[in-house]
Amino acid sequence: MNPEPDTPQNHDEARRTFLKQSSVLTAMALVPSPVVSAAAAELDETVAAAFEKVPLKLEINGKKYNLKVEPRTTLLDLLREQLHLTGTKKGCDYGQCGACTVHVDGQRVNSCLSFAVMHDGRKVTTIEGLADGDKLHPMQEAFVKHDGFQCGYCTPGQIMSAVACVREGHADSETEIREYMSGNICRCGAYSNIVAAIQDVKQGGQKV
Repeated sequence: MNPEPDTPQNHDEARRTFLKQSSVLTAMALVPSPVVSAAAAELDETVAAAFEKVPLKLEINGKKYNLKVEPRTTLLDLLREQLHLTGTKKGCDYGQCGACTVHVDGQRVNSCLSFAVMHDGRKVTTIEGLADGDKLHPMQEAFVKHDGFQCGYCTPGQIMSAVACVREGHADSETEIREYMSGNICRCGAYSNIVAAIQDVKQGGQKV
């Protein structure tokens, strides 16, 4: 396709477009910041109003909850921000580190990638729900015994995945454990100790 010929009419049109754009930019620059802030706040309220809360029933760590949540709320944010179960950690927020791992109906889930409303009527277990009162879960005891953590930030997710790894029947060898725990990242590099803890629980035949 040939370009449009360079004519006086085209120059006039380009000039008018430039003047319009310049006028808009100048007006924006001259608007007082409180007005801009007010407009932004109004926009936020409009967006928030579009996400009406919906009812949600969950059983979390054996306790039943009747909740109202926005459809866009992740299971992770519900646990941490609304229910204050902060043992579940927010790491990458992209499902790549495993720090937010919880169990939903016994299956491990990256809670940062899962909307809370997807789990209506289901049972959720977090790290807070593993222990029996003051008695630690066998996997928690094994992590302490084998020093399966350093900074501890990834530890809740590691333990939740480790429990699932044994329950799923994927803890029969060190290679298998490493493969099925690969979704959980430890920045401190305590992998060998984590594997040892899982092997200890598996070989001990303890109920997880």
